[in-house]
Amino acid sequence: MTAPPDDCLARNEWICGAYLSTRRQILLDAVAQHLQLTVIAVLVGLVIAVPLAVLARRWGWAAGPVLAATTVLYTVPSLAMFSLLLPVYGLSAALVVAGLVLYSLTLLVRNILAGLRAVPEETRQAARGLGYGPVRLLLTVELPLAVPAAMAGLRIATVSAVSLVTVGAIVGFGGLGNLIYAGMNTYFKAQVLTASVLCVVIAVAADLLLLGVQWLITPWTRGARG
Repeated sequence: MTAPPDDCLARNEWICGAYLSTRRQILLDAVAQHLQLTVIAVLVGLVIAVPLAVLARRWGWAAGPVLAATTVLYTVPSLAMFSLLLPVYGLSAALVVAGLVLYSLTLLVRNILAGLRAVPEETRQAARGLGYGPVRLLLTVELPLAVPAAMAGLRIATVSAVSLVTVGAIVGFGGLGNLIYAGMNTYFKAQVLTASVLCVVIAVAADLLLLGVQWLITPWTRGARG
């Protein structure tokens, strides 16, 4: 009778310390790519979403079309979205980033707009009475007061991006998704489990980090709760 192999890699176990020690650099490179794609996509989405939300707030008639357009984009399945963007970006990291940006717009625009709409009108009137112009009013009053709602959307968009990056494995730019995809094709248990757990860790860590940032930049909400 043949004795079972001592190496957990040879036994193809789900939990295997040898996988972590022998594939450390591969894991680090995958995590780095995952974080890079997520951060770039969320930042670009935020840069686009803020002006869209401000325009929708300034001109009420624009709110409906803007929200409708971003909502429609969010309903497109991820594989179909990447396929539609393929003729424009080709098989590149830009393809994945573009898809993630489009998905983030629904969450970001809707929450930023909700935050701007929640600013009390008497607060706006008081600022105007102090001589605040439209730009100063937006930058120093409206946007700061909209931060709690905007951060809620940013947290959801970031966690969603962490998840959707894995789909980028179909074009070779999926961060940890590349390892999950390759591991599932070869039934490499340790690789699938390790990469999946790291995705969850990144999502939870990103959410907690943004929650901490929100706590730091919105001291008035702490005072209100107190």
